[in-house]
Amino acid sequence: MEYRRLGRTGLEVSAIGLGTEYLKGPSREMVVSVVREAVERGVNYVDLIFSFPGYLDNLGVAFQGYRDRIVLTGHLGSGEKDGQYRKTRSLKKSETHFLDLLSRLGTDHVDVLFLHNCDTQKDYDVLMDPDGILGLARRLREEGKARFLGFSGHSVATALQAVESGVVDVLMFPVNLAANAVPGKRDLLQACVVHNVGLVAMKPCAGGKLLNADRTVRMAHYQMGGEAMKLKKQSPITPVQCLSYTLSQVGVSAALPGCADKAQLAAALAYLEASEKERDFSALLAEFEQYVEGECVYCNHCLPCPSVIDIGQVNRLLDMAQQELTAELQAAYSVLDAKASDCTQCGVCVERCPFGVSVIARMEQAVALFEG
Repeated sequence: MEYRRLGRTGLEVSAIGLGTEYLKGPSREMVVSVVREAVERGVNYVDLIFSFPGYLDNLGVAFQGYRDRIVLTGHLGSGEKDGQYRKTRSLKKSETHFLDLLSRLGTDHVDVLFLHNCDTQKDYDVLMDPDGILGLARRLREEGKARFLGFSGHSVATALQAVESGVVDVLMFPVNLAANAVPGKRDLLQACVVHNVGLVAMKPCAGGKLLNADRTVRMAHYQMGGEAMKLKKQSPITPVQCLSYTLSQVGVSAALPGCADKAQLAAALAYLEASEKERDFSALLAEFEQYVEGECVYCNHCLPCPSVIDIGQVNRLLDMAQQELTAELQAAYSVLDAKASDCTQCGVCVERCPFGVSVIARMEQAVALFEG
């Protein structure tokens, strides 16, 4: 398993986490087997989105003897009524649901407490009111029931405000192949880096829609970062390709596939042993026309480089550092086996790039920024 730092929390989280949305419904035996198999395979980030008693009881059993190996999250504002999920902004209901979560899981705290599912400006203003849900979250943190605060949503506009507010330590946001060209997405991801906010990428397979056999894929707004869209795909898409794209994006600490059984878990964890060919997603973006001409998507389709430069990584670091060159980014560049200054400007990478990136010019920019 690969581990990455979760922003300013300092927590080291598994690059592939476990979303538990689809563990509402399966038997307790199945839930326990999926969670424990994931942890034994190195998964240490587990997200709990619901407040259903049966769902929490099953996970509580699964966590017995494993809690100290898990970075555990909860969602403040996720409720239920008559067996159905319902978002709530009631302070009383939110606290009641959260305390019930702790009790059923047999733990005294979560590691990240998310302000749950905010996509509109009106809701943002309510959620982030110091006397509202945000105030409750801060009190729970002071009481030791949460270590860090997060924000979850699907809208670039509200997510960006949360990241820039200085209030939250972690953002949970959709990052997937289909949403590559959503306006403002790149700025949002770079803002997470600048503000040292950990980024957890939910819906890496767009809620499973990217894996469907259908050629026409209709993507709802909540799967696309705020914009509904209809896409056509020419070839099958694998979980490995989905995760490869998500984990290649700027600022992403962990991808969070939802797994309903051990077969789906195995399909996600196959990423860890996959070849570069199996991970390659570049042709899919071209099929969807989900890219902006000239923007690097870090797919490394331009390789191999005669000078052994990891072009995708150089471009990723460059994009992050153009807003703020931090000591961490400089250090990450310094340990690269080959630097941008090793570029001989042979142009082979430019010929291979399917997205029209001016690779040579980008290498020159990296030299000026990191080596100047």
